[in-house]
Amino acid sequence: MSTYDLIVIGAGPGGYVCAIRAAQLGLKVACVEGRETLGGTCLNVGCIPSKALLHASHMLHETHENFEKMGLMGAHVEVDWAKMLGYKSETVGGNTKGIEFLFKKNKIDWLKGWASIEAAGKVKVGETVYETKNIVIASGSEPSTLKGVEVDNKAGIVVDSTGALELPKIPKSMVVIGAGVIGLELGSVYARLGADVTVVEFLDFITPGMDGEVQKQFQKILTKQGLKFVLGAAVSGVSTENGAAKVTYKLRKDDSEHTIDAEAVLVATGRRPYIAGLGLDTLGVEVTDRGFVKIDDHWQTSVKGIYAIGDAVPGPMLAHKAEDEGMAVAEVIAGKHGHVNYSVIPGVIYTTPEVASVGLTEEAAKEAGRKIKVGKFPFMGNARAKALFQADGFVKLIADAETDRVLGCHIIGPNAGEMIHEVCVAMEFGASAQDIALTCHAHPTCSEAVREAALACGGGAIHA
Repeated sequence: MSTYDLIVIGAGPGGYVCAIRAAQLGLKVACVEGRETLGGTCLNVGCIPSKALLHASHMLHETHENFEKMGLMGAHVEVDWAKMLGYKSETVGGNTKGIEFLFKKNKIDWLKGWASIEAAGKVKVGETVYETKNIVIASGSEPSTLKGVEVDNKAGIVVDSTGALELPKIPKSMVVIGAGVIGLELGSVYARLGADVTVVEFLDFITPGMDGEVQKQFQKILTKQGLKFVLGAAVSGVSTENGAAKVTYKLRKDDSEHTIDAEAVLVATGRRPYIAGLGLDTLGVEVTDRGFVKIDDHWQTSVKGIYAIGDAVPGPMLAHKAEDEGMAVAEVIAGKHGHVNYSVIPGVIYTTPEVASVGLTEEAAKEAGRKIKVGKFPFMGNARAKALFQADGFVKLIADAETDRVLGCHIIGPNAGEMIHEVCVAMEFGASAQDIALTCHAHPTCSEAVREAALACGGGAIHA
């Protein structure tokens, strides 16, 4: 059996991108994946299917809430849940088959099965041991568990993010445990579909790590859309009986105990690295106390020739972060220079409105002792946003007070996930707020709000 230059373990966004880039650089590559389809969690049971449901449920919301305002009259649209799930599955299938095509195009061998690393340079899949010069661990992550809560996706009552994408029916009521990205996105889906959704969060605010003003405005908008929030609450258990669930929690402020009844419970308390079965402890590959694989500045583990990327290593658990690392480590293995700018990795919540951010928050900048100036512009002053019935949010730009260099941006509003990349490019090239302010933006677009926020860092916004 011929030796590979590289075997990638895992065909998620980090793994498949790494494999393709390495093949483009002339390496002989194989990728190990035990799922029946390529694409990992993101394409199969994460990013892509959840965005399909978010889009479908947003269309439903528009028909019920805004069509008549625009003169589009007629009976309200009803939901065929089976067809909606079918649309979601078709979306997933089209994307996963696309990755399979790219593997064939780039002559990448798909080693079907689950991998273990026998030694540096040896990967076992099934009963076969393959030899390789380099190994990249791109095994991804899995939903975190919560003490006192047993998840059973097949039963469809207490589920994690995977089970929430395949509920047998739209529940009349749902409790979401955790007010992070996953919980709010999927909670938003079911709220639009008619469920009475209550979000229970341990902290006293939603979306931990985000800009404080964004957190408050986001919660206000979601509350207006029908979601209920119980903050500062520690869930102690979930029981099920007669096809329903009872969630028990204690409020941290007074230690009082409360319960909520619901037809479905979504446990969305984050994710953890998935490295089980790889044999890393036997190999001597070092991991952190939180289960992440330790790596150096070139993504190499403590064992020479074994690298790791994506959700398996420290950093934000984002598909695009994994993709960047996948390309970078492929470059390194091919003898080139791989680079990831970790200070310019955007994050997006795909609710309506969308929430997007990159770089420093105002709080983080002040905590670091940075002297900053803040430019803020409300979408209420943006003509396009008002036409879309999405004028409740704002753009907030953080710039260095002395150099005017852009340090971060936070957007809550229409198309935020697309608009944030203008600022990402600006930050990548060390641009100032004035550079953005002096750049002509097409009218009418939502992106004009970014320019206005940049203007607000200087002489002042025009339309505020």
